[in-house]
Amino acid sequence: MRPVLLVVDDTPTNLALVAGLLEGQYQVKLATSGRKALEIARSTPLDLVLLDIMMPEMDGYEVCRQLKSDPATRSVPVIFLTAKIAVPDEERGFAVGAADFIHKPISPPILVARVQAQLRIREWGKALTHQNEWLQQEVERRLGELRGMQIASVHLMVSLAEFRDSDTGHHIVRTQKYVELLANALYERNRHAPTLTPLLIERMGQMAPLHDIGKIAIPDNILLKPGKLDAQELVVMRTHAERGDAILKQCASSMGESGEYLQVAMNIARHHHERWDGTGYPDRLAGERIPLEARIMAISDVYDALRSKRPYKTPLSHEEAGRIMSEQCAGQFDPVMFEQWNQLSPEVRAIADAWVDQ
Repeated sequence: MRPVLLVVDDTPTNLALVAGLLEGQYQVKLATSGRKALEIARSTPLDLVLLDIMMPEMDGYEVCRQLKSDPATRSVPVIFLTAKIAVPDEERGFAVGAADFIHKPISPPILVARVQAQLRIREWGKALTHQNEWLQQEVERRLGELRGMQIASVHLMVSLAEFRDSDTGHHIVRTQKYVELLANALYERNRHAPTLTPLLIERMGQMAPLHDIGKIAIPDNILLKPGKLDAQELVVMRTHAERGDAILKQCASSMGESGEYLQVAMNIARHHHERWDGTGYPDRLAGERIPLEARIMAISDVYDALRSKRPYKTPLSHEEAGRIMSEQCAGQFDPVMFEQWNQLSPEVRAIADAWVDQ
């Protein structure tokens, strides 16, 4: 299809001259005023505009400005046809978006050459845009594949942890949902800004199921013991936090640069048993030295442990778990987070009821 050109001039003889020079190669549309030119431009896809400057009512500068302010015509090149050859006139023309100037009286070879040049530049621009769009789509496709591989790796590790400790039932699902609930509530109320971001919340939801991944390294006689652990066994069990961190670090190292994806998981796995007052494990971190994601995980994990049935304990009700967390866990939780958690009591209960262990 031949390129479509719009020629705008209030003098009919000039229009006839330009049209006669270009009609053999291009589809040429004519306008005798700025307003008519804009009407055509808004209704017809154009490849180039040849525009007189000195016209009544609306001059070429204003027509060009409006063309460049409209997203539909912004990329269409404009060549001014003008007898105004002073430097300030050209400066003004380029300022409003002109691509070139052709001075009157018009030289046919120059007119044809400059039109061809601007159309080539326009085609190159289109090709570059299409190439950039293809590259963007390819990048997004590759990133999608990478995200899929990352998520699949997380699911594999979660499945491995569940296989080793089948007594936890829906613990992984519930704690994940508690983490997402609390994190989103804190974000909506602008708590812990600017650290708490939508990306961090997304990563927390994805990585929360890995909080106890280190338990795959705990011996069966301790991990699967149908009763309370003695003091020595408890020491071994508590190493699951460090071991989880080590497992995830090794995975991250194997993943190369994409291993940063697991940093939130490492923070959760290692630090979700730290306490706000600094008496937790394994590093005895206190206050805001504990990673934010681990503080959120700590509240979720303790609540679910209290609500869950184990060989050595019966499950507590929602009210009983809340009372114990408020009365007997003083110094354990981030106070701002725990206050927000208490405000979410109905939503927390709903999650627990929806994912009851069989």
